[in-house]
Amino acid sequence: MGASPVKIPRLPRVHREVCCGDVTALYVRDPVTAKLGLWLVPTAHRRRVAPRRAFLTGVAVDDLVAVTGGPLRAWQVESLVQVKALTDDYPAGFSQGHTLRNSVTVDRLKFATQQVTRANGGVSVRTTFRHDTAGWLAHHDLVWRPGASWLECRTTVENTSADPVTLEQLASFSLGGLAAFASDDAPGRLKLHRFRAVWSMEGRPESRAFEDLQLEPAWSGYGVRAERFGTIGGLPTCGFFPFVGVEDTKAGVTWGAQLAHPGSWQMEVYRRDDLGAMSGGLADREFGHWQKTLAPGETFASPPAFLACVAGGLDDVCAALTAAQEPPLAHLPASEASLPVMFNEWATSWGDPSHANMVKLAAALQDTGVKYLVMDAGWYKPDGGSWGDAQGEWRPNAKMYPQGLRATVDAIRAAGLVPGLWFEMEVVGSSSPLFQRTEWLLRRDGRPITAGTRRFLDLRQPEVVAHLAERVIGLLRDNGFGYLKVDYNENIGIGVDGAESLGEGLRQHLAGVQAFFRRIRAELPDLVIENCSSGGHRLEPSMMGLTAMGSFSDAHECPEIPVIAANLHRLILPRQSQIWAVLRRKATARRIVYLLTGGFLGRLCLSGDFPTLRPGQRALVDRAIALYAQASAVIRQGRSHRYGPEVKNYRHADGWQAVLRIGADARQAVFVGHTFAQPGTKAIRVPLPPGRWRVAGELAEKTGEARVAGRELVWRPAGEWCGCAVVLTR
Repeated sequence: MGASPVKIPRLPRVHREVCCGDVTALYVRDPVTAKLGLWLVPTAHRRRVAPRRAFLTGVAVDDLVAVTGGPLRAWQVESLVQVKALTDDYPAGFSQGHTLRNSVTVDRLKFATQQVTRANGGVSVRTTFRHDTAGWLAHHDLVWRPGASWLECRTTVENTSADPVTLEQLASFSLGGLAAFASDDAPGRLKLHRFRAVWSMEGRPESRAFEDLQLEPAWSGYGVRAERFGTIGGLPTCGFFPFVGVEDTKAGVTWGAQLAHPGSWQMEVYRRDDLGAMSGGLADREFGHWQKTLAPGETFASPPAFLACVAGGLDDVCAALTAAQEPPLAHLPASEASLPVMFNEWATSWGDPSHANMVKLAAALQDTGVKYLVMDAGWYKPDGGSWGDAQGEWRPNAKMYPQGLRATVDAIRAAGLVPGLWFEMEVVGSSSPLFQRTEWLLRRDGRPITAGTRRFLDLRQPEVVAHLAERVIGLLRDNGFGYLKVDYNENIGIGVDGAESLGEGLRQHLAGVQAFFRRIRAELPDLVIENCSSGGHRLEPSMMGLTAMGSFSDAHECPEIPVIAANLHRLILPRQSQIWAVLRRKATARRIVYLLTGGFLGRLCLSGDFPTLRPGQRALVDRAIALYAQASAVIRQGRSHRYGPEVKNYRHADGWQAVLRIGADARQAVFVGHTFAQPGTKAIRVPLPPGRWRVAGELAEKTGEARVAGRELVWRPAGEWCGCAVVLTR
């Protein structure tokens, strides 16, 4: 074997080590390339980072030594900044079309400075690189706040050169050192976790071995492997959620990342040697038609990403990341403190929320414990027309509201309820005059983007924003509404005209959308805002941080509701996950309990035939609302644990599922169980934390179905399609 030109250390050369509570950030320097990478390890496992083999050996590579002039390296440090400039060459190793990671831009970025700032118990690290020929800067910022289970990361490009700089890739984060706890390429140990999403089946977990995805390194370390996935358009959780996790199943360590961005994004898991890497950020030129040009003196920052590394598995890393969604909720309206139950009339009138219908509902809901009453789509529809193609003017139908909306609002408030109103404010329908006002609309290739009966307003334009301010904010304020449901029922697609690339035009428009959400909050600070996008198509951190809650799905009356709702515990906070419980007069007690208990997996939202329910059905609803008030503190803050076999077919579910959510003080817990077809067991047992627990309240088809037995909660369901919610105290 030929001599190595540079000695490769068996342990990574650590440039700087920063302790961030339970996570330690290692800034690792490559002894050959001088690249600086970022590895995260659980602080308790810091000393378990494995010594590494320096070179590849064996019959596949031994005879190459003479040709290559030396041995082949077994591992390299992956740069913590991943950016591609248009004027630099592309990566090799059969990369083009699969990934833009490790382009010549990354080779030309030379480490300049690193500044560590410690204040108020937290720490921030800014690492700066300079492009060695063009002279512009890239800043990588990592921030940890005391007590946080996550770190926040983003990358900023600052054009300090004399010429424009065009980017075609910019990652928010790049983590290396996957397989840091193995001394080789960790065969059979690494697993990719991600969550798929389609309409009405959001958040399906997918876990695949690296080998299944061909993320094994090549025999010589040359041909790269990359699994790039994401979402394109204005529905950021349509296809996948912006999450990636990698687990070392032998070491018991999992890395995770979640992006906060409302538009096109991508994640990548990358491999070219013993160690793997993962990165994510804006969808790049190849994946999302994105380029961005910075004039001299301009800066551009990537969307923020949340990072976590835990001693544990998927549920543990998800809990660490979803905690990052809590801080933006500190300034919600006071009415949200107790997570009140709501009623949305969509599945009651199906698009006919007339004054008469709303007054009838308000009277039926008075003194029930329900707080919000939401008027859904249809209040603006023309006579004889459809709600689905009339968006844009936002004028109430005079026949439906002969005294105006204010009279309806006053009647709802007189019943002790907070009135809410539905808007799909970012689109115009084909029957609206604005459908032909093309100068206000998003275009691609010079033509208005049309999807079915919808076109899209361009929220980069002041005139459009002024129109919406009058028709949305003005209408809500003038009529005394306290709740806003924002829907968004179509996807823009790959991008829009009006910027240096389609993807950048889309990003700018969506920045305008979020700016309008912020304006609503600023002008109407007591307004409760619901984030709905055909159900769960905008359940990502930046949108959830602008709103009080989000619609979990458009699964209105479906048996898969508990499955979807439980999945979402790993991706959003249950206190923000609004779950349908559509009540029908014809329903059996078992079905009503099944739906009501599903609402205990998040925010309970009633709909359906409430005014005409039979006395026994009303009694079940009353019990559910009272028990939900007991459970709300745990739903608001706690840690969820799912039990039961994997549900393969959501539309035809079988087996069972249970979620135990333990309160933040570990003195209260909420159990939510469901059986599907052929549950396969007569008793569902869930382990309880240490302590003497008792049942403080229960909602089930029959009283006494659940009880504490030693260190377990035991639920004996009556059969298929049963539900049970239990509040426990210690």
